[in-house]
Amino acid sequence: MSPNDDAVNDATDTTDDAAPSGDEAVMVDDAATDADAVDSEPVVAPDPDAVTITINGREVSARRGELVISAAERNDAYIPRFCYHPRMSSVGMCRQCLVEIDTGRGPMLQPSCMVPVSDGMVVDTESDTSKRAQEGILELLLANHPLDCPVCDKGGECPLQDQAFSHGPGESRYVEEKRHYEKPIPISDLVFLDRERCILCDRCTRFADEVAGDALIHFMDRGNATQVNTYPDEPFSSYFSGNTVQICPVGALTASPYRFKARPWDLEQVESTCTTCSVGCRTSVHSSRDRVLRFQGLDVSDDRGEAVNHGWLCDRGRFNFESVHADSRLGEPLVRTDAGLTATTWSSAMSITADLLGSALAAGSDSVGIIGGARGTNEDALAWARLADACGVGRRDAQVGDGIPAEILDLPRASVDDACAATTIVLIGPDLKQELPVLHLRLRAAVESGRTKVIEFTPTGSGLTATAWRSQQYVPGALVDTVRQSLADGDMAAQLAAGPVVVVAGRSNLAEQGAAVLDAVEAVVAAAPQATVLPVLRRGNVIGALEAGLAPVSGDTDAILRAAADGQIKVLVLLGADPLRDHPDAQLARRALAGAERVISIDGHMSLSSRAADVVLPAAVMGEKAGTTTNIEGRTTPVEQKVTVHGTARPDWMIALELAQRLGHDLGVSDLKDLTAAVPHAERHRSDRVPAASAIPPSNYELRLIVSRTLYDAAVLTAASPSLAELAAGPGISVHPADLDALGVPSGDEIRVVGPRGSVMLPACADDRLRRGTVWAAFNQVDPSGVHGDIRDVIDASAAVNDVRLEVVS
Repeated sequence: MSPNDDAVNDATDTTDDAAPSGDEAVMVDDAATDADAVDSEPVVAPDPDAVTITINGREVSARRGELVISAAERNDAYIPRFCYHPRMSSVGMCRQCLVEIDTGRGPMLQPSCMVPVSDGMVVDTESDTSKRAQEGILELLLANHPLDCPVCDKGGECPLQDQAFSHGPGESRYVEEKRHYEKPIPISDLVFLDRERCILCDRCTRFADEVAGDALIHFMDRGNATQVNTYPDEPFSSYFSGNTVQICPVGALTASPYRFKARPWDLEQVESTCTTCSVGCRTSVHSSRDRVLRFQGLDVSDDRGEAVNHGWLCDRGRFNFESVHADSRLGEPLVRTDAGLTATTWSSAMSITADLLGSALAAGSDSVGIIGGARGTNEDALAWARLADACGVGRRDAQVGDGIPAEILDLPRASVDDACAATTIVLIGPDLKQELPVLHLRLRAAVESGRTKVIEFTPTGSGLTATAWRSQQYVPGALVDTVRQSLADGDMAAQLAAGPVVVVAGRSNLAEQGAAVLDAVEAVVAAAPQATVLPVLRRGNVIGALEAGLAPVSGDTDAILRAAADGQIKVLVLLGADPLRDHPDAQLARRALAGAERVISIDGHMSLSSRAADVVLPAAVMGEKAGTTTNIEGRTTPVEQKVTVHGTARPDWMIALELAQRLGHDLGVSDLKDLTAAVPHAERHRSDRVPAASAIPPSNYELRLIVSRTLYDAAVLTAASPSLAELAAGPGISVHPADLDALGVPSGDEIRVVGPRGSVMLPACADDRLRRGTVWAAFNQVDPSGVHGDIRDVIDASAAVNDVRLEVVS
């Protein structure tokens, strides 16, 4: 493969070389006929799917059904291409991959991306006929191309540029005027389109339609006027638009956050892992002059199999590289004085922090609480877990009140590949398109292929609802009953018995306690004992942090915050956690930070909670530190340091080790290498009890509240990325049209949302996807003007469910 064919490492079919057939398949030595010969090799049966073909005069093995272009590439015979992509259907649009193929009726030029191999096939990729055909195609493609490589972002990594040199004619005979369009035009907030550069390869349109399911970019007009564009009244508002930029073989699509930032030959790159969510997408981190400039998706394999993301990234994971160098970054320690938070030295800050922890521990280990750790590496989490163990601190939790009990990790674990190969996926959890977008792509592909059926339990509908075999919409508080009743249905029971079952489980409603999810999963496992579970906890390295020892021992985050609010916590440690912004119960979070005697924040950014802390220690962020991370499957992959840390920031593990030393504890590790070696042997602490789902009390409020996350919100990394910060929808409340009509409120008008805790003003929006009697609000949305409130102000985290009523604003 040409090294510049795509920024994606187009890992084609990973099929192993087929076993030879015939006499070569059975290597039996004459001595093996002796009865005493015990060391003879076993007889290998011929592989029925193996075929033998000839490529450029050399016999090679291939797999039945494999495309010629893929078989050739596996055998070091690169065939130029533009439209072909191994993760999408073949369409033969560009004709650049024409080669001579002989299936017994003589050699003929055929597009190698459309022809499957057959036994005895002869392929010649180097014949004069093949070369002339490829030269001719390239000359035609370049006839209308502007040849503006010096000002094109794709220059230096452009397949058209590379293949024009390697397979092109070298000189064009075209002298007429070329096509001209307005250029470039923004087709979304993140992507620009230059139609003059487009070669109509159909990659972007196929990705949008086949992979993302967002057919928002398409071909327009006919003949010489054919062009790629978006619908006139609808922008390219896809969560996966950056992938079209990455797979575009020319500079027709460019990303605004990277546009004109660097040339490919100026970039240094390293393989790493995205920690924006917990899917664990493999990425390539590109930097220049010690600044991270872009992330690209990788399609690579490891000892656990192929990359979980197949080379794709969501736009939030792709473009939040801007947060690494954001103005909100912390570069020096801060301590609170009469003048507020004041810069100090690391020595002074660590001395103060150790004194605070020592004094609190002298009053009892329950006087200290630790929240967070999911934003760091496994090594960070392990170091802090060992420090907590050494100090006897059981009040710890890597989740920030928005997950489900860590006991979900005790159930038999499934991988993403298991889910995609399952006969049935039972989805009890969030809208994956919003919270774990690339997992949504993988499951959607499995459903579209016909391999699997989805049974969905959701309060609102999701990105998979349209393709689900069954979608059971329930009222919050009725999840467990809905699951049990549905599983008793004959068709449902038959589907569960038809083959492997994977339960994809997470929290779909932050205004409802998460313990009910665990009860619902156990109900499915009871009905389908062979089922395995894929826990879709959202935060980047939350699985790794829990497994490393930051799972609750004597109280989860809600319990820790309640203890702090009651004055029982002397020191509250926040490991990259921002409960003032990220905890569902905003009032509880405010009371907790006010009630704790001292708050220590260890973070890479100045968050709301950091501003309220007494000591702020600057932490290195992803891209600035090395280590490992663990995804939802339990797969551990490396993260790599690419740039120098901001200011004097330090990795979390280094802070923990120094604090342990100051407190007189030996954690048994001294550096990153020791921690990495210890990660596989870490043991998650089991809680002394599993939180039970609370009973639902009678309510004087007629509407049940649903609150869930959207891809873009006011979380610190998104807010610190200028290209993403403006994409958050802002606060609002969605109501069934009939409920809104009953109030006489038009969609878009202001309405007051009233709950037992108080009320907030929000714009109302009619949404017929909701059940009557329920309302939905997006989590963590902020109105910079302050006109609209925060839905978290009406959520009570101790309630089984939250009910509200709507009042007309006079």
